[in-house]
Amino acid sequence: MGKKVVILGGGVAGLSAAHELAERGFDVTVYELRRIAGGKARSIPVPGSGKQGRKDLPGEHGFRFFPRFYKHIIDTMERIPYGNNPKGVADNLVEGTRLGLARTDGPPVEFLTEFPTSLKDLRALLKSLFDNRLGVSEREFEHFLDRIWQVMTSCNERRTEEYQDIPWWDFIDAERQSEAFRRVFTGMTRILVAAKAREANTATVGSVGAQILADMVVPGGSASRILNGPTNEVWIDPWVEYLRQIGVDYHKNARVERIECNDGIITGAIVTKNGETFEVKGDYYIAAFPVEVMAEMVTPEMAATDPSLNNLKKLAESVDWMNGIQFYLKEDVTIIHGHIIYIDSPWALTSVSQRQFWPRFDFSEYGDGQVKGILSVDISDWEKPGILYGKSARHCSPEEIRDEVWAQLKAGLNVEGKVVLEDSNIHSWYLDEDIHYPNPDGLPVNLEPLLVNKVYTWDWRPHAYTAIPNLFLASDYVKTNTDLATMEGANEAARRAVNAILHASGSRAKRCKIWDMYQFEPFLFLYREHDEFRFRRGLPWNGKMIASLG
Repeated sequence: MGKKVVILGGGVAGLSAAHELAERGFDVTVYELRRIAGGKARSIPVPGSGKQGRKDLPGEHGFRFFPRFYKHIIDTMERIPYGNNPKGVADNLVEGTRLGLARTDGPPVEFLTEFPTSLKDLRALLKSLFDNRLGVSEREFEHFLDRIWQVMTSCNERRTEEYQDIPWWDFIDAERQSEAFRRVFTGMTRILVAAKAREANTATVGSVGAQILADMVVPGGSASRILNGPTNEVWIDPWVEYLRQIGVDYHKNARVERIECNDGIITGAIVTKNGETFEVKGDYYIAAFPVEVMAEMVTPEMAATDPSLNNLKKLAESVDWMNGIQFYLKEDVTIIHGHIIYIDSPWALTSVSQRQFWPRFDFSEYGDGQVKGILSVDISDWEKPGILYGKSARHCSPEEIRDEVWAQLKAGLNVEGKVVLEDSNIHSWYLDEDIHYPNPDGLPVNLEPLLVNKVYTWDWRPHAYTAIPNLFLASDYVKTNTDLATMEGANEAARRAVNAILHASGSRAKRCKIWDMYQFEPFLFLYREHDEFRFRRGLPWNGKMIASLG
């Protein structure tokens, strides 16, 4: 075996790093806090729900969503064996062919998210997605598409050095637009990255939003993919099994107490497992914690060696909540073949009807055998008052959250006399276990919040390597091309950490592949080259030139 690497944290980043290192001959040990592998991507069996020998009902931290622009995590999934699948667990991804926008003042707007036969004019197609059924004027659609076009045709340098510090709200001039415009085009950002449009930076929101829209109008598949079963059953557990087969020592229920740093290097990590506390040592260490956890791990000695680590405490203040709740149904309700966004729900809800994507999942083997469908919902705004109790989600009990979410779902779906959701159809429900009650102040605590890409925070984000020669960082807060707190960003960060270890160790092993993101290739290459020419000369993006070429 090669040199030993200790990975602290066994979520997507930790698993990804272990995968790349083990395949290159390193001796790898992973320490994961929870009883279930996978971090924020894990499935969560509902405790005590299995009856008469059946399995517990499957819950999720939040439903899984794999946009077409994901590259790093998909490459890894293709290398995880799964039965006779030619592309491993990646073959467990199912295309979602529709996206719905639910609203309280009319029926949901549904549109296709894949165009498999022809490539039409980009602007005309983007407009056709909405077809002016949402109360947004023709002028406002044109305005929004102009802003998306600007992001797509801007060079990487402008996005990083200019757009990182411009709020999305200002970039799309939301203050001057109608309430309908703000409802659609700022509300969707809250759902996309749990970010408020006034705080989220344009580089992230604009690039991700433009990429998803581009994927929806370019032939070659859907913009949205969903797993064909509970996350751990069809992805995470086969992954851990494969890693163990290739020599990874993966420990669950292992709490990292602290990282020891002496004379400018990491000398060990203190871990507690099964009531026993011990020190683990390696040649290299990868910290694969979320930012709020890593910020607390930074000791004065570590910060003295690498002062940039002090920025993690500031970065940790940029986290927000995005957590899931599942409704288990007596009869399945298939709303659309994909995700639905409740654009004017106070709590910024999104949902997916799971059963249609789980063809091999036998529901009769779970719970009490009576569940026929699962409606999986993400709550992205925990601050705004709801419609039932007038309280934010943070100030609600679990039962009040259940009632409030169900009421907001019905408000967006049961419109114009149509009844999609009925109270009598609820079999049971489950709120993400990361929302902990009770607490001394009466408010819940979220054990796994989500990093939000706010303005002016890019410079606080570290690289995967540090000034401590044997410490590396792999998490979604690391500077990456993905630039988004997702499993894709976590996987890319892990690849960067592994490449840095390969360099530090003098290894000749093949480096992990890192993809460019949000390039909108190939048809916008010349536009971005032109903007790069202008940016390097201190000139603004040339909207008139682009408009004339378009």
